[in-house]
Amino acid sequence: MVVQYQTSSPIYLQLAERIQRRILRRELKPGDKMPSVREMAVQSNVNPNTVQRTYSELERMGIVETRRGQGTFITENEEQLDRLRHEMRNEQIRSFVRGMEEMGFSPREILSGLKNYLEEQSERGEDE
Repeated sequence: MVVQYQTSSPIYLQLAERIQRRILRRELKPGDKMPSVREMAVQSNVNPNTVQRTYSELERMGIVETRRGQGTFITENEEQLDRLRHEMRNEQIRSFVRGMEEMGFSPREILSGLKNYLEEQSERGEDE
């Protein structure tokens, strides 16, 4: 699997965000064991030090926990994972709204356009 990274953000933060998204999509579940630092480095095509920094950042955020001699695990703290979900949703919304405002759309136009888009997607999903 080829993993591409953006130059605008540190790789360890990009890797942390990818892991967070996998948690939100339920690909990684509470209590799941993460790959070892070396395994993740190979999978992600990065230096093991980068993965260690990623895991440390995720641990600082309360998303993973390291168990001495056992490895790194997704937290089983559902409240923390709900907070993560809420924060990531809000960040995506902020980014979307900022972009729309930069293009000159009013809040009413943004809301109307989003509503129409979601309705169209819903109708397409029912027809498929």
